Amino acid sequence: MSKTTTKNKPVQKSTKRVRTAVIPVAGLGTRFLPATKTVPKEMLPLLDRPCIDYIVAEAANAGIEKIVFITARGKDAMVDYFDRSPALEAHLQKHKKFELLEKVLECGKRVDVIAIRQRQTLGLGHAVLCAKSIVGDEPFAVLLGDDILDSETPTIGDMINIHQENGDAVVALLEVPKKDTQSYGICAGPFENDRCMRIEQMVEKPHPNLAPSNFGIVGRYVLPSEIFTLIEQTPPGKGGEIQLTDAIHMLARQGKVVGYKIKGQRFDTGNALGLLRASMYQALKRPDLREGFRKILNEFKDTK
Repeated sequence: MSKTTTKNKPVQKSTKRVRTAVIPVAGLGTRFLPATKTVPKEMLPLLDRPCIDYIVAEAANAGIEKIVFITARGKDAMVDYFDRSPALEAHLQKHKKFELLEKVLECGKRVDVIAIRQRQTLGLGHAVLCAKSIVGDEPFAVLLGDDILDSETPTIGDMINIHQENGDAVVALLEVPKKDTQSYGICAGPFENDRCMRIEQMVEKPHPNLAPSNFGIVGRYVLPSEIFTLIEQTPPGKGGEIQLTDAIHMLARQGKVVGYKIKGQRFDTGNALGLLRASMYQALKRPDLREGFRKILNEFKDTK
């Protein structure tokens, strides 16, 4: 992606609420084969909850009312997870397992869930475009299912607040080691405060020696509805895919993109070690698991 130059513009608050989140989940999950031959990677467990539940919970805790899953064949288990299960609920009620019953009911009452199939996997931009008819002319959030973020306040909620203040698109940024810049879309520009960058340059996966900064985009976005028109104008790039960052690039040229430096912890659960790291972190956070998990770690500390 080429560099962009920002232009000064007056601050303009958004008059429309962000009520919808788009979550693209059509990927095959090949890094988790053979498990993902029959189980969507988003349904792989992070302790006793599937990974996708953490993503949806972040959106719900930020005030999102509707989730649009962009799915593919074989992903029905995700939609079922957020639906009611009368037989299971009756069984738990009958056996007085009320704590488990509450957990099961919680999954289905946080948000409304809609699933749209992406019939061709033509890139993240195309996946987001699939939600156009549902989102309409409102701003919306995009959350990628591989990135689980843990912070005191929902990251996507912090980003929504920034959008409401200035009407700009907002992308989540993470400070990454210089050697890893070629794995991220890298952004550069002046910081308006300790968290917000006015993005002036965007470079897709640059070599460390060519990267304009070490702030990489991670899987959270708040976007105005005009992004759909820009995606439709975006030609396919490498691999024939339509890239969301190319469309955001057009907004950045107009000075309409803010980078938000995330707080807390970020976990990439799209690979085995990342999922293991996230599971260990969550186990150490939970009072009911912490001590038992530490004992298990001690059992294996001398294992080679």
